[in-house]
Amino acid sequence: MINLRKNLFPLPVLVSALLIGCSVNEQQAELPVETVIAQDQLEPSPSDPFAAIDAALVRMAAKATPEQPEVNAVETAEVLIWPRLVRNFRIASCPDDSSSQRWARWYADNDEYMQRVLTRARPWLHHIVNEIERRGLPGELALLPVVESAFDPFAYSQGRAAGPWQFLSGTAGDFGISINDWYDGRRDFMASTGAALDYLEYLAGLFDNDWALALAAYNAGQGRVRRAINRNVARGRGTAWHELPLPRETLGYVPKLNGLGCLFKNPEQFGFELPRLKDQPRIAALELSEPVDLVSLALLAGLDLAELVGLNPGLNRHLTPPSGTYHLIVPLERAEQTRAALVDLPRESALGWQQVRVRRGDSLSLLAQRHNTSMDALRRINGLQGDRLIAGQMIKLPGLVDVSSPSIDPAYRRAYDEMLALQQQLLPTDRFVHRVRNGESLWLIARRYGIGVRELQRMNGLGGSALIRPGQQLVIETGRKVSPPVISSERYVVRSGDSLWTISRQHRVALNDLMRWNDLSSSSILRPGQKLIIVKGSDA
Repeated sequence: MINLRKNLFPLPVLVSALLIGCSVNEQQAELPVETVIAQDQLEPSPSDPFAAIDAALVRMAAKATPEQPEVNAVETAEVLIWPRLVRNFRIASCPDDSSSQRWARWYADNDEYMQRVLTRARPWLHHIVNEIERRGLPGELALLPVVESAFDPFAYSQGRAAGPWQFLSGTAGDFGISINDWYDGRRDFMASTGAALDYLEYLAGLFDNDWALALAAYNAGQGRVRRAINRNVARGRGTAWHELPLPRETLGYVPKLNGLGCLFKNPEQFGFELPRLKDQPRIAALELSEPVDLVSLALLAGLDLAELVGLNPGLNRHLTPPSGTYHLIVPLERAEQTRAALVDLPRESALGWQQVRVRRGDSLSLLAQRHNTSMDALRRINGLQGDRLIAGQMIKLPGLVDVSSPSIDPAYRRAYDEMLALQQQLLPTDRFVHRVRNGESLWLIARRYGIGVRELQRMNGLGGSALIRPGQQLVIETGRKVSPPVISSERYVVRSGDSLWTISRQHRVALNDLMRWNDLSSSSILRPGQKLIIVKGSDA
C-alpha cells in the first residue's frame, strides 16, 4: 500500500522513498537510496498545513508532558510505553548485512524524521499497544503505520489508499470502515486501527501464522501472494516470503518493519534514543449522538482548531456526521471542558442547511439515505411530525454554513475559514468547496471541474430550477484530480449471479464508483443482460 502524500509537503519525497523496494533476496539487498537525502529535505514549509498539524501535536505533547525532575532509570523504564511494546515483539530479525539491518540503521540515522513521525504517533500509541496486547498480536505491528504512512492520517496514495494504515476503499468496506460524504474512516485512527488489526489477524490465519507472508499480503494483496506461493510450489521452489515472485516494493516491505523492530528492541546498538513517551492515555473519545459544528465547539471550549483537525482527520467537513454516533477525539486534559461546552452548544441553528425539492417517489427514508443523514435529523430540522412528504415540497438538509451572511459572527467566520483551508489542503483533492463568484452559473462551474450539471445539482441538493448566488458554497466531488489522466470506459453486460460487489471486485474498481457511474444505490437490483459502465483510469 503506497503512501504518497499529495504534493504539498516535502515529507512525501521522503515517505515515497521509504517505500522503494529492496533487493529480491534479503541477504543481498542494496543499501536504501534514502541515505542520500539531505537533512533540509525533512523541513516542512512554515505555511504548510501539514506543518500546522504537526506543530499542534507538538504543543499537545508539551502540555501533556510537563517538565519533571530526573528519576531513576529503572523507574523511568516502568512508566514508558516502549518496554511493554517490545515485550510483545515476535517478528523482528536483522541478520548481519541484511536488508532489515540496513533499514534499522537508516531509521536510526534519520533521527529528525523519526522524531517527527513519533510525535504524530504520540496520541495514538497507547491505544494501539493496548489493542495489540489485548489481541495477543506481535508488538511490531504497532510500528506498521511508520512504514505505511509515517503515522500521517492524511496520507493518500496514487493507488487511492488512504489513512495511517493505507486502506483501499474496497478492503476498508470489507472490514467495517465507513466512507461517506461526511467522513472517511480510513483516516480515523481509532476506526482504522481496529480494522487493520482485524485484517492482519485474518491474513495471519490465512497463511498459517506466517507473519512475513501476512505482511506481504497486506501490502500486495492476499490473492497475489497466494498465486505466487502456488506458482513456486508448482516449480518446486521455496515458499518463504523472500523467495516468492512478488513486486519489488512488497519484497522491501517486510525488511522495513523488521528494521524498525530491531531498532526499537535495541536502540543503543544503532545509536538511537527513543523519545520519552509515558505509558498513559493522551486523548479522550467523546461519543456524539447528533451532529456538532466543530468550529462552534472549538470557540466555546477553547480548542486549538489545528489540533482538533489533527485528532479527527476522518472528517470531511466542519460538521460531524449527521447520522449515527461519532467519537470526537480531544486532548485528555480538555475532555471535561469539552463535555461542558457540548451541553451549551447550539444545535441546528449552528449547523447550517441546504434545501432540496421532494421528487415524485421520494420518501423520508430515501432522502436520508441519498444525503447520508438520518430520518430523525430530517424530522427535527424540518419540524415534521410524521414521515409523509409531498412532491414539490422543500426539505432542509444539514449542510454548509453561509459564512457570507451578515448574521455570522466574525470570530466564527475566521475560525470557519481557517478550518476550511486546513481541510481543503489536507484532504485528497477530489473534493472541493467552491464559493460562487459573480457571473458564474452551474454550467460554468460544472465545466470547470469536469462534471455534469445534474451531478453538481445532486451533490448539493439543488432542484432543476434552483438559483445560485455569489458567495454561496457548493461541494464539488470530482472523484479524480483536477487534471486527470486520459480515461476510458467500457460496457459490462450483467450475467446471472452477478452483484455490484462481485463486478466491482472483478474490474478492480470501488463499489461506490461503480454505483455512481451507473446511478445505482446499494439496494439496486441487477438484471442479466443489463449494461453497466466501467470507467478505466487511475483517478476515474
